[in-house]
Amino acid sequence: MSELTLGPVYYLWDGPKWRDFYFQIADEAPVERVILGETVCSKRQHFIEPHLAEVVERLEKAGKTVAFSSLALVTLERESRIVKDLIETSEHAIEVNDLSAINIIKGRRHLVGPLVNVYNGPTARLMAQRGAERICLPPELPFQSIARIAAEASDVAFEVMVFGRMPLAISARCAHARSKGRTKDNCQFVCSEEPDGLPIRTLDRQSFLVLNGVQTMSHTCQLLLSELQDLQAAGVNAFRLSPQDCDMARIAAIFQDTLSGSMEPEQAAALIGRAYPTAKFSNGFHHAREGATWVSRAKNNANAP
Repeated sequence: MSELTLGPVYYLWDGPKWRDFYFQIADEAPVERVILGETVCSKRQHFIEPHLAEVVERLEKAGKTVAFSSLALVTLERESRIVKDLIETSEHAIEVNDLSAINIIKGRRHLVGPLVNVYNGPTARLMAQRGAERICLPPELPFQSIARIAAEASDVAFEVMVFGRMPLAISARCAHARSKGRTKDNCQFVCSEEPDGLPIRTLDRQSFLVLNGVQTMSHTCQLLLSELQDLQAAGVNAFRLSPQDCDMARIAAIFQDTLSGSMEPEQAAALIGRAYPTAKFSNGFHHAREGATWVSRAKNNANAP
């Protein structure tokens, strides 16, 4: 049985917006699992902490399974303590996004996020032996690799990111702050000015990447719809939606209708385009092409949906 997962919010949203987003998810979105917590920058954590308990309560009352995300890059002793405390004190499942967290978790059942480089079956089996019960594969993997990994580690539950800007890299330095004349230590949270990331263009004004604090993301939004059936046949049983600054409850409903067979992928793509009109969509990585490419299953060429 396939299910939808909502990944953590990668962007910096103010506390009330973050809270209200998850209240809507609890009330309206047909997702089974919700990953909460700060993944990108530990300095942002205090924005969500005042609202965390009520968000968890609202989600669980709505029947959602809640898990917590660890930081993707640990560079300070303070951050190491944050990850250690999260693992040791949380009663919820932990999704690890950094290999140091896997060492700390010491065999306790956990999830592995898409920021950990699981690129082959033996790595997936090793993760499972160390306690991973589900692995969300990196979004840059082509379908052939996903199918092979799932076949070589058939006792592991796999998840694939099917919607959202793709996380590409993370750095100890903050290019987002630097682009606005600030340093990481004195950033004044300028990343909050772009709730969907800061678009970056090349010298000839071509869209290239998106900055999100210390994280670099794709400028296109991953959209896998006609690919869902093949992924299910390959053994993938969970599909991740990565939050963007749009109506994610509506996006989740469209994906659920597509998974159930009550909506055709072409119709779903058109509806998602209306729900997230500022986005350019892509599926190139999945088809072993450039990540920003849109590959039409019908015509096998690059088009916007």
